[in-house]
Amino acid sequence: MPDKKLNHQHPKWSYSTNIYEVNIRQYTVEGTFNAFAKHLPRLKDMGVQVLWFMPVTPISDKGRLGNLGSYYAAKDYEKINPEYGTVHDFKNLIKEAHHLGFKIILDFVADHTGNDHLWIKEHPDFFVRDENNGFLHPHGWSDVSQLNYDEPKVWKEMTNVLKYWVKEYNVDGFRCDMAHLVPLDFWIHAKKKVGKLKDELFWLGECEEPEYHQVFDATYTWRWMHASEEFYHGRMNLQSLLTVLYKSVTEFPCSAFRLYFTANHDENSWNGTEYEKYGDAVQLFAVFSCTWDGIPLIYSGQELPNKKRLQFFEKDHIDWNENVELHSFYKTLLTLKSYNPALRAGDPNVLTRIISHPDDHKVFSYLRKHESDQVLVILNCSGEGLNFEVKNVKGTFTNIFGGADINFEINKTVYLNAWGYLVFERVPMLSK
Repeated sequence: MPDKKLNHQHPKWSYSTNIYEVNIRQYTVEGTFNAFAKHLPRLKDMGVQVLWFMPVTPISDKGRLGNLGSYYAAKDYEKINPEYGTVHDFKNLIKEAHHLGFKIILDFVADHTGNDHLWIKEHPDFFVRDENNGFLHPHGWSDVSQLNYDEPKVWKEMTNVLKYWVKEYNVDGFRCDMAHLVPLDFWIHAKKKVGKLKDELFWLGECEEPEYHQVFDATYTWRWMHASEEFYHGRMNLQSLLTVLYKSVTEFPCSAFRLYFTANHDENSWNGTEYEKYGDAVQLFAVFSCTWDGIPLIYSGQELPNKKRLQFFEKDHIDWNENVELHSFYKTLLTLKSYNPALRAGDPNVLTRIISHPDDHKVFSYLRKHESDQVLVILNCSGEGLNFEVKNVKGTFTNIFGGADINFEINKTVYLNAWGYLVFERVPMLSK
């Protein structure tokens, strides 16, 4: 499949986009839609384009973990969690976000429901049974019950749920939780049906299976994320890390979108903050995520930056203050991503060329090019400052984070701080 083109077209707006994951519960002290809405102008200024809302449905009581439970244990697929506000509040939030130019994608949990979902009593045949004929709690998750996709009625009802959110809330797509646990044929069926309601819906699948790109515009890069953490902690060298990256390129369709990230709700709560995982290299890997061939994901509070693990089953709000330290950092990267064609994802007209030498054990550098537009990225993947010679790059470039222009045909050497990064944009040539 990697050599084949996708059998569907990505939404036109998605090639240069980015995604911001919104955790309503923890975003503010209030934990409501209305409180989050106050952050929309700031996120718009930062360059965020897509807002992904974690599940907003009511949470089951039976088997609930902690006091508030898991967002992913739905009690009703077509209701709003009253902790976050009302239907009116959420519709107003989406309306305001759309007015500001955001796209909205909603978390959709297809593999399982909460243990007291209304279907448990109304449609027990919708669920998989365990060896004792009880409802199966999959993957060791005691607070949820697994849906049975061998039952055709499940296909129909789950497709209707997707249709409901498009029709009633005008969402622009879905982030599909643990998509690979659900049959690919279901996703093909559901996308075809739901796509009739609205043009250019965006589908993000939490999976890393190439064949699922028959449906999904974008999939996760878990292997890269885990490998980059291993690399930072000295358990993998740079060339081994890049081998993982290149497999991510060659094993997937050339026009597939891949989602790159340093944090999300699972990683932050269960495996550690980005600062635990990447230490001094946090911004370096953020630069990579925003400039490599793919779509960058930013999790709630990364721009602050939030340096604590947010509890998953309890209230544990982000400690916002007036100094959002990394706002300008992300704004610079997301703005470049949005307007420079050389950073388009999954575009066969964009060439990505490795500039660093294969024997270089400390620097990873690449040039992305679309016709006359070029972006050069240099990453010092070491804890030591160093000089790097830029070879086979022509023209004058501007450092997007400030500094004098550089003509790499004259000045070939640049200095990078420990775990430092440089991002250059080629200066357009003036026509005679």
